[in-house]
Amino acid sequence: MTTRCPSSLRPIVAIVLCAASVLGGAVPTTFALDSGQQTQQSSTPVAASRRVGKIKSINGTVITLTPESGPDINVTVQDVTRIRRIAPGESNIKNATPLDFTGLQVGDLIRVVGIASDDGKSIAASSIVALKAVDVEAKRQQDLQDWQKRGVDGPAKDVDAAAGSVTIKARGKDVIIHSSKSTVLLRYPPDSWKFEDAQPGTFQQIHPGDQVRARGDRNADGSDLTAEEIVSGTFRNLAGTVNSVDASSSTLNVHDLLSKKTVTVKIMQDSQLHHLPPEIAQRFAARLKRAAGAGIPGAPSGSDSSAKTGATTASGTTDGASARGSGMSSGGQPDLQQMLSRLPAVPLNDLHKGDAVIILTTEGTAGAGTAIALLTGVEPILQAAPNAAGASILTPWSLSTPSGDAGGP
Repeated sequence: MTTRCPSSLRPIVAIVLCAASVLGGAVPTTFALDSGQQTQQSSTPVAASRRVGKIKSINGTVITLTPESGPDINVTVQDVTRIRRIAPGESNIKNATPLDFTGLQVGDLIRVVGIASDDGKSIAASSIVALKAVDVEAKRQQDLQDWQKRGVDGPAKDVDAAAGSVTIKARGKDVIIHSSKSTVLLRYPPDSWKFEDAQPGTFQQIHPGDQVRARGDRNADGSDLTAEEIVSGTFRNLAGTVNSVDASSSTLNVHDLLSKKTVTVKIMQDSQLHHLPPEIAQRFAARLKRAAGAGIPGAPSGSDSSAKTGATTASGTTDGASARGSGMSSGGQPDLQQMLSRLPAVPLNDLHKGDAVIILTTEGTAGAGTAIALLTGVEPILQAAPNAAGASILTPWSLSTPSGDAGGP
């Protein structure tokens, strides 16, 4: 069975661990010199150990290795140590290439096999397999470009888990995404909106209203895509008033206008908290009123299925530079993605009971989601759209790859 390594957009350590599993499977039970030298003979075989981590420093022939967890480890490189280089995502050790010790650099991720000291603080390496940081970055950039060229994203409309297909609304039209046995399925964890945190998932986890991103080959009119990779996740829009703020635990309780329930929201370092100036809030409110009155396709509506469920896509894209620059999507919806970085930031301790807020959050666990973006100063918007439509102004937020691509051309 072929081992499928994660995309280079996954966490780097995961790539190395996957490569390590391919590079010979289980850890050898005896220590053998890995470069054609004679196997060590002993009446009592010496158990070999394996370590995976990032190179922190190199001093002479000693590498300081920082593992994924636990303290640093000193790796001693010997004359007989076999060093090889493997490409990101490579699934066959036969394709690894020899590498000189001088080719190892700080930041590279390595898998070391050798004899560990009794205290576990050092290891004499018999073999090292390196995933070069420069290779990872090059592959990452290549994948980002591929997502831009061959990617598509939008909210899931219909899901057929048995057939392995999902229909999404992408830029105003339906796109059917087909999977196969070779398609990589990934899922955002409940408390993260970062693409690199996505974990292996299943089609059964995808539901209408979820955000879906996929890349692959499309037909001529773009209505069908045969996916190589599909990433999905559930996110929520909240609109309501602050009940309480706990700065010590970086949380706030919000009375959700839709569910009429109190929702706990966690604030992380990457959460974006901003204040809408009154003039901008009034413009958004006016646009919501006009869009609802004119029945503009794609405009926020209280009858929208995602508004009913409280779930929303956390991604949306705009068509063309003019739409992005105007802060409006092609359907006439306000698009805050390009505006958030220019809005005044709001510290958590500046929020008070009774403040009106609109929040985009992760699905969360134990009833508490993590804020992706939070807006204050939204009273005019909630007055113009007192139902869930007001919260949907954050729907165009893009859960993009680290470079910020919009998910497709």
